[in-house]
Amino acid sequence: MSTYGKTPLLPASDAGDDGGMHKIDGVLSKFDGVARAKHFAAAGISDFQLRAALAKGQVGRVARGVYARQGANPTLVAIRSLPAEPACISAAELAGLWIVERPRVPHVAAPHSRKYPGFICHRSAAPPTLLDSVVQALRCMPDLDGLVIAESAVALGKVELSALRNRLTGRNDLRERRLVSMIVPQSQSTIECIARFLLRQAGFHVESQVNIPGMGHLDLMVDGRLGIETDGTGFHMDKASFEEDRRRWNVTTRLGVPTLVVSHALLVQRPREFVWMVRETLKSFDRGLTTQAA
Repeated sequence: MSTYGKTPLLPASDAGDDGGMHKIDGVLSKFDGVARAKHFAAAGISDFQLRAALAKGQVGRVARGVYARQGANPTLVAIRSLPAEPACISAAELAGLWIVERPRVPHVAAPHSRKYPGFICHRSAAPPTLLDSVVQALRCMPDLDGLVIAESAVALGKVELSALRNRLTGRNDLRERRLVSMIVPQSQSTIECIARFLLRQAGFHVESQVNIPGMGHLDLMVDGRLGIETDGTGFHMDKASFEEDRRRWNVTTRLGVPTLVVSHALLVQRPREFVWMVRETLKSFDRGLTTQAA
């Protein structure tokens, strides 16, 4: 039976000792700023050293047996105070994976079936690995959300595609295997993944990271005729990036590769408009050919 999260409350003390602070910092860094008493004990940190750090304000106790550094992620503090561990999309977000939208309610893993108000609970005998959390997201989230998380895990080199496939061999994993088959390991961004998904769902042929001589790689090519570039930086773009984007756009124009530039807001908030825009642009090419032939 798992006991993660079940740690005793340490007695208070005014004693002081800085000897273990570098070890305490190391443990807190390993656990993203929020650790349990058992994590410190496993690192060889004594009760005396932990109490000394508490007395000096170098670490704070946020719940029974749970300690955090100042400025720790409040969602992670809330999750480990249950006690539970981040799971599914919440674990993906904390790990720096791409997500379509931030979860309104944190997803947690616990070794029991008890529910926590304000949290979506996943039962897990042990704290989930990142691979576990990606699989949870594929099973729990809508298709697009799960795909974005899984694709980013592979594209960012945090999960092996083969390991993901090996976890989804069951009779009930058909949907998840279909999503994994859509992963493009060379994908560069959340919005590239979203745009590709929407276009393929609409029946278009879509290629990713297509090499254009003199330009580099175009994010997407639709039906071999229309380029799609994804713009995720907006007005926060620095001057060098701004100039590079314009250079790339000018090269595609000069080479006769018409290109649409799309944003995260368009894809997430107005996906039908995006698909309509692509379809109408392709139709305009066909009308142009017909006019030339006449």
